[in-house]
Amino acid sequence: MTPNLPVRRTERGLARGIARVTGSALGPYQTAVVRIGFSFTWLFFLLREWPHRHELYGPDGPWSWDLARQMIDGNGAFTVLMWSDGRLWFESVYAFSLAASALLMLGWRTRTMSVLFMAGVLSLQNRSIFMGDGGDNVVHLMAIYLVLTRCGQVWSLDARRRRRREQEGALEPGRDPAGIALWSVLGAVLAAATLLDRLSWGWALVFWGLWIIHALWWAVRRYARVESAVGRETATVLDVIANLAHNGALLVIMAEVCLIYATAGWYKIQGSRWQDGTAAFYPVNLDYFAPWPLVSDLVGSSGVLVMLITYGTVIVQVAFPFTLMNRRVKNALLAVMMLEHLAFAVALGLPFFSLAMIAADAVFLPTGFLRRVGGLAARLRPRRSSRADSEPEGRGSAEPDRTLVG
Repeated sequence: MTPNLPVRRTERGLARGIARVTGSALGPYQTAVVRIGFSFTWLFFLLREWPHRHELYGPDGPWSWDLARQMIDGNGAFTVLMWSDGRLWFESVYAFSLAASALLMLGWRTRTMSVLFMAGVLSLQNRSIFMGDGGDNVVHLMAIYLVLTRCGQVWSLDARRRRRREQEGALEPGRDPAGIALWSVLGAVLAAATLLDRLSWGWALVFWGLWIIHALWWAVRRYARVESAVGRETATVLDVIANLAHNGALLVIMAEVCLIYATAGWYKIQGSRWQDGTAAFYPVNLDYFAPWPLVSDLVGSSGVLVMLITYGTVIVQVAFPFTLMNRRVKNALLAVMMLEHLAFAVALGLPFFSLAMIAADAVFLPTGFLRRVGGLAARLRPRRSSRADSEPEGRGSAEPDRTLVG
């Protein structure tokens, strides 16, 4: 029986792993930080570029509507800005993207707002693809991944609403008129867009699928308690599917961050300027990357500082994916990378790129640290209690959120 002991241990470990992946949505604090970080970054960017919005994505831009129409016809990218070339339509889409970003950041109807946030990001970025940079690419990808996550488990209005309902002893969810109205309006818009042939078949399938899934989730969750065992089993299956989608998306986000740093670091190694330690000298001496001339002159005038920044950047980027197995080293390197992005934001005038990368890095922050930050923020708020905003779904909660579009 001794030879079977390692096999049994492996089987038990595998069973525990499967139960954990299917039984809960992992990383509730990390996904909440990613949600808040990317929605804030995009909101901040849209507000900052408000005076220049027509030149960036609108009718006054160098990339005209006709050129964008030809490209969209070729690559099949999604953007509602191609539905009309009117100025009023552009202003409406821009305002829509602002509102979706703000509401997702606050965590109001998080499942629905993540879809609308994705639609806003893709609509603007795909309209003028040459206006972006590395930060825009990261926001573009994360907006898609967030749709698959349960990113409103903590630090959201959804979490607070769910907790208040439980504290009041409401075993059954309310009628949720706001959720039903929002779901109905979005369904009508989707139906009109489909009938008018504004969506490709692929995107129509995606949006209709999400719309139907929201309705199914609400219906099963609402009636599972009072209906037969089949209804409860269906609710359990939906929970498992949602957890698998969330955990899979979380894994993809983590892999994406590692891939960004690994490819950036290995490409730098191949460059002669990075090899001789002078690469950091050139950007700080370009007017485009010199919002603070005194800082640029200080960095560029020190050969030792330029060499340390150049080699340090390469070492950190190449080493980070290999440090994930060691928690202490990973956390230390993560702090260094975040500080480095903050330095880039100030010294090179790249605030949005830096914010996007910091938000992406946050997926690796330790849970204990995030809980302490949340507790500190809760104590600073003039409220009697904020435990509702910091409890993840499934801890101290009899049922997950069952609003129609929450």
